[in-house]
Amino acid sequence: MNSATKSVWSGEEKYVVAGATQVPIIQSVVFGYDDVEEWSDVIEGKKDGYIYGRYKNPTVEAFEEKVRMLEHAEAAISFSTGMAAINDTLFSLLKPGDRVVSIKDTYGGTNKLFLDFLPKFGIEVSLCETNNHHEIEAEMKKGCHLLYLETPTNPTMKINDITRLARAAHDVGAIVMVDNTVATPINQNPIKLGADLVVHSATKYLGGHADAMGGILCGSTDIINKVYEYRMITGAPLDPNAAYSLIRGMKTLHLRITRQNENAYAVAKFLKTHPLVEEVYYPGLEDDSEHELAKKQMSGFGGLLSFSIKGGMKTVNEFLPHLKFAHLAANLGAVETTVGPIHTTSHAECTLEERKAMGMPEGLIRYSTGIEDASDLIEDLQQAFKIIEEK
Repeated sequence: MNSATKSVWSGEEKYVVAGATQVPIIQSVVFGYDDVEEWSDVIEGKKDGYIYGRYKNPTVEAFEEKVRMLEHAEAAISFSTGMAAINDTLFSLLKPGDRVVSIKDTYGGTNKLFLDFLPKFGIEVSLCETNNHHEIEAEMKKGCHLLYLETPTNPTMKINDITRLARAAHDVGAIVMVDNTVATPINQNPIKLGADLVVHSATKYLGGHADAMGGILCGSTDIINKVYEYRMITGAPLDPNAAYSLIRGMKTLHLRITRQNENAYAVAKFLKTHPLVEEVYYPGLEDDSEHELAKKQMSGFGGLLSFSIKGGMKTVNEFLPHLKFAHLAANLGAVETTVGPIHTTSHAECTLEERKAMGMPEGLIRYSTGIEDASDLIEDLQQAFKIIEEK
């Protein structure tokens, strides 16, 4: 199956019941047994089955299986949110004295884990310039237990060379973890490029309708089992209602991503020519500094872009409310376009100084294209710019 067919069919056959064509919501918190011996076998892992909602749930497993197949992984485990997936993975695989190498401009919540939380537990973190592969490789040679990459980055759309950096990480015995939220499995498969683990905020493109939160981690069975044990005890499982919504959303994943790829490219090309726009960050643009690398490891360039406009935050504050076909909201990946400055969206958790250290201008606008008609989005941007120009 290719990715379009997988988005619709994969992971569901085992979980449909009574001739239904859709995976049901199994709402039960507990699962009962008539036989204590069989019950014990399930608890001990000798037999497959369900015990308690914090451990496993059939609806949740169907969602996990769908993403697992799209990411070409051996196993997958889901979480209540994307940040729960990232946090639980890091804390289940790292211990005091270990060293993480990552990049400066990861998503704001991830960056906070690296700056504030991991160091409290004696875990060293080295953050490198995102597109300086020589610096990342040099830091790994000093010692590295886990290399954490995000590509494309949110919101600056910088690209990491997964194959090159994974090879260097494996040379020093490190695990390679990649946040694939912005790319999605439709545009990029990090495991096929050499990564060990792939994480998603399923709240974003996988669900696609801004109505369900979730996170998921894909990778080898051995690593996923370790993370599962940690999540089982700390308690951040995906709710079956959210899993059902995510499954339903994923049936149109390929359709949505194809359209959002097209829309983002059209919007980025328009913005590149507008006199009020200072800079556009989108690797799909042929003259973008990240284009060739992105083209090498991605089949599409994604529905997210960012841009800065003349006049800084004063102009941003005046410009954004005039957009008619964009929610001013802290989200991305939905069927509706969403937009906002980085201090209220991707890096709301970070201070002004921290954002500057990441190389993110304060007037940077994150623009997540939906599935609307591209010409309407461009006309909407044009009319908002015109209002600003006439003031």
